[in-house]
Amino acid sequence: MVKYSPLLEEAFHQRKRPVWVSWRMDETYVKVQGAWRYLYRAVDKHGQTIDFLLTEQRDEPAALRFLKKAIRRHSVPEKITIDGSAANEAAIKSYNAEHGTAIEIRKITYLNNIVEQDHRGVKRITRPMLGCKAFDAAQATLVGIELMHMIKKRQLVVEEGNEGRTAAEQFYALAA
Repeated sequence: MVKYSPLLEEAFHQRKRPVWVSWRMDETYVKVQGAWRYLYRAVDKHGQTIDFLLTEQRDEPAALRFLKKAIRRHSVPEKITIDGSAANEAAIKSYNAEHGTAIEIRKITYLNNIVEQDHRGVKRITRPMLGCKAFDAAQATLVGIELMHMIKKRQLVVEEGNEGRTAAEQFYALAA
């Protein structure tokens, strides 16, 4: 799993459907080595997963690293809805200043419910695991969980004639 997750993630992102320009960004907690670590996640206004990043800290540099990763893969969004997190707001403002962009920051709690509910799919699988023993193993495991979550949400571009494939069949086709 640890060995193949990055390869599967790269293959997936080459065939991933485009996302909308209005994002919802948030973080949740995952236990690694007995300590809580932060899983930054973003979804678009339709609930399609944009990106995710596991970090040890919940601060502006971590949020900025996540934002840059998401933008590198999906281009600059028009607006990002966040909760009250000062780190996320500072990261977006820092990105705007550094790159001369004009990403609109919205702090509307009920609009962020989409990403909060999307955390459930990841938490449902990670909670019974009772945490991971190593940070790298946690990262690789989360890549696999997020990949399957995105495949179930039909975010993988499927070739003509293969539209009726199950999520497992799509995963096997991705791995081939």
